[in-house]
Amino acid sequence: MNAITLVIAAICILVIAYRFYGIFFTKKVLKINEDMPTPAHANNDGKDFVPTNKWVAFGHHFAAIAAAGPLVGPILAAQFGYLPGYIWLLVGAVIGGAVHDAVVLFASMTKGGKSLSEVMREELGPVAGFCTGLAMLFIITITMAGLSMVILGALADNPWGTFAVAATIPIAMLMGVINKFTGNLKLSTILGVGLLIAAVFFGPNIQGSWLGDLLTLDKATLSLILPIYAFFAAALPVWFLLAPRDYLSSFMKIGVFIALIIGVFIINPVIQFPAVIPDFLGGGGPIVAGPVWPFVSITIACGAISGFHAFVGSGTTPKMLDRWEDIRVVGFGAMLVECVVGVMALIAATVLHPGDYFAINSAPEKFATLGMSVVDLPVLSEAIGMDLEGRTGGAVTLAVGMASIFSGVEWFSHLTSYFYQFVIMFEAVFILTAIDAGTRTARYLIQDFLGNVYKPLKKTDWLPGAIGASALACLMWGYLLNSGDIASVWALFGVSNQLMAAIGLVCGVTFVLKIADKRIYALTCFIPLAYLYVTVNVAGFWMVKNVYWNSAAGGYNVLNGILSVIMLTLGLIIVVASCMKWRELWAHPRFTQKVQQV
Repeated sequence: MNAITLVIAAICILVIAYRFYGIFFTKKVLKINEDMPTPAHANNDGKDFVPTNKWVAFGHHFAAIAAAGPLVGPILAAQFGYLPGYIWLLVGAVIGGAVHDAVVLFASMTKGGKSLSEVMREELGPVAGFCTGLAMLFIITITMAGLSMVILGALADNPWGTFAVAATIPIAMLMGVINKFTGNLKLSTILGVGLLIAAVFFGPNIQGSWLGDLLTLDKATLSLILPIYAFFAAALPVWFLLAPRDYLSSFMKIGVFIALIIGVFIINPVIQFPAVIPDFLGGGGPIVAGPVWPFVSITIACGAISGFHAFVGSGTTPKMLDRWEDIRVVGFGAMLVECVVGVMALIAATVLHPGDYFAINSAPEKFATLGMSVVDLPVLSEAIGMDLEGRTGGAVTLAVGMASIFSGVEWFSHLTSYFYQFVIMFEAVFILTAIDAGTRTARYLIQDFLGNVYKPLKKTDWLPGAIGASALACLMWGYLLNSGDIASVWALFGVSNQLMAAIGLVCGVTFVLKIADKRIYALTCFIPLAYLYVTVNVAGFWMVKNVYWNSAAGGYNVLNGILSVIMLTLGLIIVVASCMKWRELWAHPRFTQKVQQV
C-alpha cells in the first residue's frame, strides 16, 4: 500500500462529505437561515462579540481545535495496524465530529454565544447544567495531563530539543511586547519566525556545554517543570505569551503539514505496516492495553470526534461568526480538515517498519518480549544524533516518521537531525499553547464553581482568586501527570474527552428535536451519540477493572479509577435528564428557532 493512495482517498471522501452531507445537515436539519442576526452582530461590543470574516474565523477555530490530539492519537492507535485508525478517522469525522462541532456551535449561537454548560442548564435544567460544568472541569484537567505526557518522551535527555522549545517562550514574549506597544505585526512576525529557525540551528552548539548539561532533563524533572510553567503562563496577560505563541505556532503547523503532504506526493512512501496486527486486536498491546474496540475510538479522539472542540465551539467562535451560513465552513469544515491532519500523522507512523515503531513507543523491557527486531532505527538514530528507543508518547514517532519520508531526498540526509528537532519543537509548541489556554480555562471553571461559595472568586480579574485558582488547576493536572504513563493517562484523557463529545451530541439531539421539520433528522446526532456513549462506558469500565483498580497492572492508580467512575456517573445523569426532555419534545414538538440576545 502506497501512502499517496490513502491521502487521495481520504481527501476525496472528506470533500464529498462536506459538499453533500454538510449542506444537508446545516440547511435541512439545522434549518440555518439569515433571518436573525448572529450573536456577533446582535451583541457587538468590539471586544468579545465581533463579526469576523469567515476565513479568519475558520483559521482561529482550526488553530484552537487542532492541537496535539490529531497528531498523537493516530500514532498510538497504529498499534492495531493502519486500517482501524484510518477507518475510524474518516467515519468518525464525517458522521460524528463534523456534526458535533456544527451543532454545538449552532446551539451556542442560538443561545447568544453561551457556553455549553449554560446551554445545557437552560435546555435540560440545573442538574444537567451543573453536571456538564463539573464534567468540563474534570475533562480540561485530564486533557492537560494527557497532552503534557506527550512532551516528556520527546524532551527527556534531549538538550537540543529542550533548548529550542524553551527559546520559544522569550521569542513569543518579545513578539507580544512588539505587538502591544508598536502594533507592527509584520516586524514581530519576521523577527519571531527568524529567531525560531535560529534556535533550531543553534541547538547542536549547546550539546556538551554547561548549558547543554543544564538542559539535559529526565522525565521526572520535566513533569515538575511543566505545571510550574503553566501556572505562570495562566497568570500572565494573554497578549504577553498566549496570543503571540498561538500566532507563531500557526506558521509552524501550516509549514510542517504542507511539507509533509508535498513529501508524500513526491516521494510516495510505502506503508510498511499491515492493515491489521492480529496479535493486538484483542488487547494486550504494549502501547494501548485494551482491544481494538472500543480503544481505537478512545485513543483517536481529535481527528475523528473530540469533546474538547465543545470548549471552543461554545466559547470564542460563536461570538465571531458574521453569518449563520458560516457554521458549515467553520464548524463542519474545520473538523474535516483536522481529519486530514490525523490521516497524515497515521501515515507518518506507518511508513516506519513495525519493529522500529514499537521500539520507539514501548519501554525497552516490554519491547524485548515482543519478538521483534529494529530495522532502520539504528540508521535513523545515527542521522538524528540521539537514541530513539523507548521514547514513548507519539511525538518522537511523528518526527522520525516525517524524517524517514524525506530521507528519500538525497540532499535532505544532511539536514535530518535539524528537521527532527524542528518537528519536536513544532509539536511541543502546540502542546504548550494548549496547556496555556487549557490551564487558563480550568482556572475560570474553578473560579466559577468556588465562586458560588465565596463570591469574590467569580471575578476573574481578582488577583488572589486568579493566582489561587491557577495554582489549584496546575496541582490537579500536575499530579495526574506524575501518576502514570502515556498508556494509562492517554486512555483517561480519551474516555473523558469522548464523554464530553457525547454530551455535545446530547445537546444536538435536543436542539434537532426542537427545530427540525422531520423528527427522523435527530438520528444525525443520535446515531453517533449512541455509538460514542456505549464506547466510552465500555472503555471506562474496562480501564477501571483491568488497569486503574488492578494492583498487578502497570497503570494501577486508584485516583484515575475514581475520576473515571465520577465522570461516567455525571454522563449517566446528563443522559437520563436528556431522555426525559426528549420524551417531552417528542410529544410536543416546537418548531421554533430564536436567537437570544444578551
